[in-house]
Amino acid sequence: MEIDLLETYPKITRDTKSRSLEKTPRIIQLAKKFGWEYFDKKGVCYNGYSYDRRWIPVVKKFIDYYDLHADSKVLDIGCGKGYLVYDFIEAGIDCYGIDVSNYAIDCSPPEIRWRLKLRNAKDLGVYKDDQFDLVISINTIHNLKEPDCRKAIRDIQRIGKHAFIVVDSFRNDIEKQRMMEWNTTGETIKSTEEWKKTFDEEGYVGDYYWFIP
Repeated sequence: MEIDLLETYPKITRDTKSRSLEKTPRIIQLAKKFGWEYFDKKGVCYNGYSYDRRWIPVVKKFIDYYDLHADSKVLDIGCGKGYLVYDFIEAGIDCYGIDVSNYAIDCSPPEIRWRLKLRNAKDLGVYKDDQFDLVISINTIHNLKEPDCRKAIRDIQRIGKHAFIVVDSFRNDIEKQRMMEWNTTGETIKSTEEWKKTFDEEGYVGDYYWFIP
């Protein structure tokens, strides 16, 4: 189902025109390494990403919506520095994360670092069917080429009793232009209707929403 479970997450006004002018092949190359440049170098992507409690209301929304409790197990795919995992743990939920970035994991809060694994979203075969009560993937699987992206969708459906996916998308030509100006790492960018069709084709029946700059 299409639902915005990130409605409490801080909204940022993005200058996509300026981004498009700054987005050189070198910047794109650096961003796709998902290292220091991606997270903390100004002008590449995040422009610095540190813990600021922004995920706390989002975690509460997830807990309420999916009826999570102390015995629930959650997986965050594309966990970055682990701040969402950290806030789930602080809320009493057993949460784990995976990411492709050694740098991000090394920057995570030390007390939850053991919960984070270096792993690609296309490599979820290590997890059992219905292993997690909730699988979350926010702004991650669109960074895979389409065959791997589809595989990730199937696996998210398989390993989670519930799932929530957010992907880069657009609803009209203006939003498409802004997305193309903004995007640095996405490999699979589709309209909202195209994504819905993809979800249907891969048997995904979980929840989803869009990142639209």
